[in-house]
Amino acid sequence: MSKPLASTVRQRAPIGRRPDADPASAWVQQVDAVMATAKALIYTARLTIDVTPVMRGRIKVVAFQRGITAVEMLRELLEREFPEGTP
Repeated sequence: MSKPLASTVRQRAPIGRRPDADPASAWVQQVDAVMATAKALIYTARLTIDVTPVMRGRIKVVAFQRGITAVEMLRELLEREFPEGTP
């Protein structure tokens, strides 16, 4: 048996590795990641609520329509309803 020539063999990327992004996209994503990490540090408490699957779906759809995540939308709601400094 003969081995294939090195020039004809394509080297495969490791499993799970994404292709390299262009420099502009990588820079924007890096800034977003830093901001998200800084913002996440102030949110250390967890709150669990029980909702129906239908309501969960409605929350996610509305958040998507607004261009934000469900978590961001719920945080804004809670901050609006329970502003800092109120008993």
